[in-house]
Amino acid sequence: MAIPILENRDAIADRPKVLIPEKVSPDGLALLQATCEVHEKKGLSPEQLLDIIGEYQALIVRSETKVTAQVLVAGKKLKVVARAGVGVDNVDVKAATTQGIIVVNSPSGNINAAAEHTIALMMAVARNIGDASASIKNGKWERSRLTGVEAKGKTLGIIGLGKVGLTVARIANGIGMSLMAYDPYANTSLAAAASVTLVSSMADLLPASDFLTIHTPLIASTKGMIGAAELATMKPTSRILNVARGGMIDEDALVKALDDGTIAGAGIDVFTSEPPEADSSASRLIAHPKVVATPHLGASTKEAQENVSIDVCEQVIHILAGQLPRSAVNAPIILPEEFRTLQPFVTLVEKMGSLYTQHFSSSKIVANQYRTTFDLIYEGALASINNTKPLYAALVKGLLGPISSANDVNVNIVNAELITKERGILINESRSREDLEGKGYTSSVTLRARLTRSTSQARTGFSEPPAVEQVIQGFATGETVYISRLDRFTANFIPQGTLLFCRNYDQAGKIGFVGSHLGANGVNIDFMSVAPLAEDLLSPSEGPKEALMILGVNGPITEEIVKGLIDPRGVMEARIVHL
Repeated sequence: MAIPILENRDAIADRPKVLIPEKVSPDGLALLQATCEVHEKKGLSPEQLLDIIGEYQALIVRSETKVTAQVLVAGKKLKVVARAGVGVDNVDVKAATTQGIIVVNSPSGNINAAAEHTIALMMAVARNIGDASASIKNGKWERSRLTGVEAKGKTLGIIGLGKVGLTVARIANGIGMSLMAYDPYANTSLAAAASVTLVSSMADLLPASDFLTIHTPLIASTKGMIGAAELATMKPTSRILNVARGGMIDEDALVKALDDGTIAGAGIDVFTSEPPEADSSASRLIAHPKVVATPHLGASTKEAQENVSIDVCEQVIHILAGQLPRSAVNAPIILPEEFRTLQPFVTLVEKMGSLYTQHFSSSKIVANQYRTTFDLIYEGALASINNTKPLYAALVKGLLGPISSANDVNVNIVNAELITKERGILINESRSREDLEGKGYTSSVTLRARLTRSTSQARTGFSEPPAVEQVIQGFATGETVYISRLDRFTANFIPQGTLLFCRNYDQAGKIGFVGSHLGANGVNIDFMSVAPLAEDLLSPSEGPKEALMILGVNGPITEEIVKGLIDPRGVMEARIVHL
């Protein structure tokens, strides 16, 4: 596909900026460059990264760049940090969550590469490949000293039976190994299909393992989980492998176990310090003659590099475009089918929140009467969706958007609950199985705002006493969203652009007065809709009923123009909303 040489300068200026301080595949870069301004700046020092991060909306790293809390706080515009790989131990995820920054990774792009490297190290340790290669290159021929062992018939113990652990198990099963695993959260069906016997503790696994491999993330509970005490329970002929993360094996304890003959060998790809510092535990382990060591090559295949780069670059593009994250580590996972259902309703609920704040919160309400409690009710097919966190976050973003600048609060699926707690907003989510047949749509959302403190006094400028609750209801048809109820009125309008809401009596001449007044002041009307009182509020009493006039307008509409509409010949109340 040809890339145009000339582009609109304003369009280029509006593109989000992406910083890439480490290597990303050309295919991934090409995806980004189609919609983003991409800056590759390899070899940045921590100080240099801190100085420039404030310019960027996205940061893509591998394992070398340390994304600290200080960096995240300085990244005022950051929306996403993407780790091109599985682990995110070089990213302060907690600080990112506090700042409302989505952290994504590529949990599946390098699964096969890591599993194959594990098997490669296992075979290299079993057959003394490293030592044999060095020996023959030095002109020696030491066949008897370099006798190894076969993997077939041996027991492979696996700590962590996730995607990589299962892939290792399937390969090992193919070469005739017996398989055992310890993982309290393992999928028992998948384990059985891979011929893996699950055990209830590491104490059961370690003594039975001829080879032991680790495939867990580095967290507080796994750091240093293989130490001197654990190594002492293993067979003197056993060999240990680590292609996951450095720090899960006590390196000093492992060196001593190898020296003492407690275990026979090790294949290690990851270390506590990378690159290893001189005279460190990592450097002593690497130098040990019974260790086959590689410089963190678990994901270093051409295929894996391309897979993870393309994966995270696609996620960055989607997030910067306002879509839901696919593999966020600090947000719930959204399944593809849920994503397709939720996407238009995320837009709808955000619009409802913004409409509430602008339409209702601007009412003149007497002191000590305010609302902070919201009920968000999902109806129809939407009620069957398990993960509604994106809708919760969309409501918070909509409610706060009109009163907070983007620099003040970055609301998203990551930090929405933290923000509601900080601001004293209570949101209750519930589901309704109401049958929507015959209404022209399959799902709807209702937002009800309830008073947390009330008074018997009436609102200034209103003929009725304060309502117990205020209601906004909406639905989606395809990608288009509609508001079907606004407070006491049945409506049908698309919530976008500049909208003028006029509450009036449903009498002749009202529409003409509004149109004439706006026209005289240079305000053009794009569309107009009249919303009558909802059927449940209609009464048989005589006299004119109230209605809500909804107009889409453009032009220089000011508060003075709006106030001019409030007239016995015109409307009782008028309000501008920007959506």
